[in-house]
Amino acid sequence: MRAIFVMIKCEMGQAYRVAREMADGIEELSEMHSISGQYDLLGKFYLGTDQDIGLFVVEKVQTIAGVKDTYTLQTFNAFSGARG
Repeated sequence: MRAIFVMIKCEMGQAYRVAREMADGIEELSEMHSISGQYDLLGKFYLGTDQDIGLFVVEKVQTIAGVKDTYTLQTFNAFSGARG
């Protein structure tokens, strides 16, 4: 599994509906956050190593009604603090 982050710009007034539809309908979604700035939402998705990132974004994220634009970030490593 690998994580990607997708920043999503929505049509005016649609961000919460878009977030709920993605949370309910996209199984690869791990987290969805409302954010400030140029984009309205930030989604963290876990894809299988054989899944095509571009195809996933085009077919599953960009097809949700109210999505205006996306910006995808591919991750390489995850780091966290010491636990104990």
